[in-house]
Amino acid sequence: MNTTSNNTANKTVLLYDTTLRDGTQGEGVSLSCDDKLRIARRLDEFGMHYIEGGWPGSNPKDIEFFARAQNELNLRHARLAAFGSTCRPDADPAGDPQVQLLVDAGTPAVTIFGKSWDLHVTHVLRTTLEENLRMIQATVAYLKKNGREVIYDAEHFFDGYVANPEYALATLQAAVVGGADAVVLCDTNGGNLPWQIAEAVGVVYRDVLAKDGQNGSRPASADVVLGIHAHNDSELGVANSLEAVRAGCTHIQGTINGYGERCGNANLMSIIPDLQLKMDVECVDGARLRQLSDLSNFVSEIANLNPDDHQPFVGNSAFAHKGGMHVNAVEKYVMSYQHIDPATVGNETRVVVSELSGKDNIAIKRREFGLDGLSREEERAVLLQIKEMENVGFAFEGAEASVDLMLRRLLPDYRPLFELVDFTAGVEHRSGRGMFAEATVKVRVGDAMMHEVAEGNGPVNALNLALRKGLLRFYPELENVHLTDYKVRILDGRTGTAAVTRVLIDFSDGERQWTTVGASPNIIEASWIALADAMEYFLLTEGSMEIAPQEAQVSG
Repeated sequence: MNTTSNNTANKTVLLYDTTLRDGTQGEGVSLSCDDKLRIARRLDEFGMHYIEGGWPGSNPKDIEFFARAQNELNLRHARLAAFGSTCRPDADPAGDPQVQLLVDAGTPAVTIFGKSWDLHVTHVLRTTLEENLRMIQATVAYLKKNGREVIYDAEHFFDGYVANPEYALATLQAAVVGGADAVVLCDTNGGNLPWQIAEAVGVVYRDVLAKDGQNGSRPASADVVLGIHAHNDSELGVANSLEAVRAGCTHIQGTINGYGERCGNANLMSIIPDLQLKMDVECVDGARLRQLSDLSNFVSEIANLNPDDHQPFVGNSAFAHKGGMHVNAVEKYVMSYQHIDPATVGNETRVVVSELSGKDNIAIKRREFGLDGLSREEERAVLLQIKEMENVGFAFEGAEASVDLMLRRLLPDYRPLFELVDFTAGVEHRSGRGMFAEATVKVRVGDAMMHEVAEGNGPVNALNLALRKGLLRFYPELENVHLTDYKVRILDGRTGTAAVTRVLIDFSDGERQWTTVGASPNIIEASWIALADAMEYFLLTEGSMEIAPQEAQVSG
């Protein structure tokens, strides 16, 4: 059903993702620098217009992120933004270290926040209302002078507007006079209702963007983008964002899966399809919209968080039918109990205990991997295998290398590059040495049997080292492969130490990264599955296997 309004039809909205900064403020959300880089690449592929990377200088991780981003992130669609605040009271932006770090981050866009609520100016900043206006205008002007696109986040704007509307509007005017490219209204406490949002946005549009700027220094005009940044403390983050668009905003800030402080930020996983499918507001093209569910699952896996099965649009249960009457109706006419075609957001209709086919997903992935020579029957076999494996604990959303391997193993010319015969792994504590781990791995490479032992700082590290020792003499290119991250999830804590464990392992060869998955009630076995798959994936996709394993000598 389409509910297009005259205020939104054919409008284009810019998407600003702040998962890497605001999202990580959510309790239980933690991302490594490598995680942030991976998510940034995926957001760019999806079609986000802006990606907020973090606050330069606030912590070592964000310092590393922006340093690496300049060399490692080749974004094709999105503009990377660094986040920070206005200069300090009574300070020159050019001499403020925090502002200088924003410039040094080297991002094309910079987002700064300033105080819009007079209470925060006098009680938190402990400065005058006039000085706060100077801080806003001067900081924006300095960043513009340094060639940055400047997005001004008006923190606590809606609460400030209720308390002192004239001053709240004056803070926006200061940003516009300073040269801001966009002014974003923030419902920082998440307590406002949709009609309050709409009223305030309408006033800003009329009184700030449609008349001369402060003192006539610069006309505030339609080329200043108006945006919304909503939080979800009243369970209205999505509704308030949509209402802001109806009232005139063309820039929306939010996070993947609604991650964020307290109750979270506005959830882009609902905002995007609501805008695109219900309001005729263009955000991303249709092909990218079909990646929405994959994007949601990808980020939750990288963040090591359980996906919310009941999340609208992208959750596993969003289009699942269980009640007998519902199932009967859906079997006759699938849209009888669905508000959209789930395929438009990359999801699928599910009848519990009798899932409908998802074979097209495998066909798409096969084409993405550049693999030919598989029949539709073989693709369906892989799909069934994936479903069976996920049923026992595997998850492939964030481990596409494992899916790639499953497809390659069905190709006519596939041959195993090595075969596990057996392994042992253990941890010991010895007097004078403390804790250490040792692993023994026996693998067959062609006609050769390799038997290697290695010590490590843990059993998985020891397994990795022993496997590499055995394979390096046949595949020296593995010297460039390094484990970069290791994640463990207990899938059912109610069974205690007998619970199924899922392991995700990230590897890199210095140029590309890939992730494999393993699952088992035994964490070492789960780790071995992911380790072995990671090595084989690299070798199969590297294309430089010049040594014939059958010519190798047996290791003593």
